[in-house]
Amino acid sequence: MKSDSELVFVAPLAGKSGACGTMLEEETDQTYENVLAEIQSFELPIEATLRSVYDDQPNAHKKFMEKLDACIRNHDKEIEKMCNFHHQGFVDAITELLKVRTDAEKLKVQVTDTNRRFQDAGKEVIVHTEDIIRCRIQQRNITTVVEKLQLCLPVLEMYSKLKEQMSAKRYYSALKTMEQLENVYFPWVSQYRFCQLMIENLPKLREDIKEISMSDLKDFLESIRKHSDKIGETAMKQAQHQKTFSVSLQKQNKMKFGKNMYINHDRIPEERNETVLKHSLEEEDENEEEVLTVQDLVDFSPVYRCLHIYSVLGDEETFENYYRKQRKKQARLVLQPQSNMHETVDGYRRYFTQIVGFFVVEDHILHVTQGLVTRAYTDELWNMALSKIIAVLRAHSSYCTDPDLVLELKNLIVIFADTLQGYGFPVNRLFDLLFEIRDQYNETLLKKWAGVFRDIFEEDNYSPIPIVNEEEYKIVISKFPFQDPDLEKQSFPKKFPMSQSVPHIYIQVKEFIYASLKFSESLHRSSTEIDDMLRKSTNLLLTRTLSSCLLNLIRKPHIGLTELVQIIINTTHLEQACKYLEDFITNITNISQETVHTTRLYGLSTFKDARHAAEGEIYTKLNQKIDEFVQLADYDWTMSEPDGRASGYLMDLINFLRSIFQVFTHLPGKVAQTACMSACQHLSTSLMQMLLDSELKQISMGAVQQFNLDVIQCELFASSEPVPGFQGDTLQLAFIDLRQLLDLFMVWDWSTYLADYGQPASKYLRVNPNTALTLLEKMKDTSKKNNIFAQFRKNDRDKQKLIETVVKQLRSLVNGMSQHT
Repeated sequence: MKSDSELVFVAPLAGKSGACGTMLEEETDQTYENVLAEIQSFELPIEATLRSVYDDQPNAHKKFMEKLDACIRNHDKEIEKMCNFHHQGFVDAITELLKVRTDAEKLKVQVTDTNRRFQDAGKEVIVHTEDIIRCRIQQRNITTVVEKLQLCLPVLEMYSKLKEQMSAKRYYSALKTMEQLENVYFPWVSQYRFCQLMIENLPKLREDIKEISMSDLKDFLESIRKHSDKIGETAMKQAQHQKTFSVSLQKQNKMKFGKNMYINHDRIPEERNETVLKHSLEEEDENEEEVLTVQDLVDFSPVYRCLHIYSVLGDEETFENYYRKQRKKQARLVLQPQSNMHETVDGYRRYFTQIVGFFVVEDHILHVTQGLVTRAYTDELWNMALSKIIAVLRAHSSYCTDPDLVLELKNLIVIFADTLQGYGFPVNRLFDLLFEIRDQYNETLLKKWAGVFRDIFEEDNYSPIPIVNEEEYKIVISKFPFQDPDLEKQSFPKKFPMSQSVPHIYIQVKEFIYASLKFSESLHRSSTEIDDMLRKSTNLLLTRTLSSCLLNLIRKPHIGLTELVQIIINTTHLEQACKYLEDFITNITNISQETVHTTRLYGLSTFKDARHAAEGEIYTKLNQKIDEFVQLADYDWTMSEPDGRASGYLMDLINFLRSIFQVFTHLPGKVAQTACMSACQHLSTSLMQMLLDSELKQISMGAVQQFNLDVIQCELFASSEPVPGFQGDTLQLAFIDLRQLLDLFMVWDWSTYLADYGQPASKYLRVNPNTALTLLEKMKDTSKKNNIFAQFRKNDRDKQKLIETVVKQLRSLVNGMSQHT
């Protein structure tokens, strides 16, 4: 407790402020009052206030201290008054406190006892209270655990869902679940260890997903590589199915146009068109039964799944690069053909279907995915493939020698091109290649038809076709456009002038046109272009193949004169039939022959050349036959008297010529006349050479007379007009050289010969001095040998002298001619 003096001291201080205020009001100096007021207000700092007191005047400090002391005294007085006023109350309070001290001690004892008893009673409460506190703590912990578990359960459920998705191979969903775990659930429980383990496990799961999806992609790529041919076959069937209806309509229109249409007995076969149309419709019905798409044949889900997975993982570029790289490798394998591909059409079909299957898959990937493959990528891949395809087809097709195989190859290329064109790939270069293959196809056709023509010529009997009734006549007319009113008027049996090979060749030429037309179909060319192609290929058949076969036939050794005559007749009729072939092509293409750029058939020149070759061969063989007869001549050049009749070989030769020239009646007049003239000239030349043969050393007058008899028979043959059409003695002029030479020796008119030599009106104008000299020397030698005793007979001596004189004159004449030359 505080003492009374302390209490007395505190009381005056409480009223210090009011006393000072009273004192301040009495001060006259307002400045000091203000300073004291500021000091009493206890506002700090007071340096500025005190500095103002000291700065005003020199004695300010003293005055201020005085004012301050006065103020302090006033405050002390007030304090003292306050303490005096409250002192009695304070004393009374102390007295009261002393009175209650005893009661306070009692109270303290009671409180202490009460506290002891209360503590004893509260021990059990404390125990129960501690139990309650412990339970409350446990309850709070449980609540906390539940809250934390409720926070962790969605994470665990999502992770369990992730495991299930991985087990079910739903990798794309698993990646999405991982994203949810990382972005939504893991931040809730990131402080727990199991969450850290999960976070650490997610990258491994992503790598596993990448490896698994890449493995699925590899399996997919391997699968489509194996099934590319099936995919391509289906796509090509669908493309062919789409064209079937329009093609069938076109063929039906052509069939209606050509139905029952004859042009000079030249008809387009209706049955063939009906068969083709029926076959096309049957194929269309079969195609309608089952139409599969590429989605039906291939499960593209591995690609989609892998693409989505790599997209989610942010590694889409790696996947795209890998896919494109692998597909380019597969493209190179697909484009590599088998070495024996050209041997069968199945090899080409397998090659095309694999390529189509490859690009159908790429086109599907292009349209159903975004960015995996681009149009620029597929175009680049297609251009590379197209260059390889064209090179392969150009190389392998060159080995094809079968036109049917080339035609099937063409059809496959057309279907192949139409299929890929339907998927947006440019195929113009393939159709350009088809024009190259068309030339090769024509070459194979020409080779095939060369064999056909050879077989026809081998089987022909080279005699006119005999007809015994009207039915046979109509059969021949249906095969070959022949018109002859005179033949129609004749009664049966009768004969066509041509042999069996003519209608067969005509039919085969039309078959060739049909075969050539087959290649022109579906090439997306106009009728004018097709017409031009047909005419050009037919011209090649006529001018090269048929012409070559005819020339080879004509030159064969076993072909005789009768056969050559029939060949000339055959070529004449084939030449006349060319205009019907042109009409035939016009009916097929519906292009008029009057069109400016229409190509004409060259049959006229072809068969004319063949005829000329046959005519030349007739002249050659006829001369050879004459040589054979002449070689049979067996003259006795030393005979003294002639036999009085012509030689046997010559009569046989003349009879042979008569029979041959009778066969020539079917030939054009000029040909028969030329052959006859050529034969007579050759016979005359052969007989002249026989006389002038260097191995013949001597000739008697009897032999000359016998030879003259043979020449007379030749002249009689020439004057008998074996071939009609000669004017006057034109044919006899072939023997004029022999006649004048023999007349000179028979008449022995040397004086006239020597005197008139060189004159235009000379009787012996055709006798060459050299020829006469040679023959005369042979007769001179014979005269010497056969007349040993000639010197004893005056006539013989005179004749011998005459011969020597003539020989000298002839030698002088020959020498003069040589010098003049």
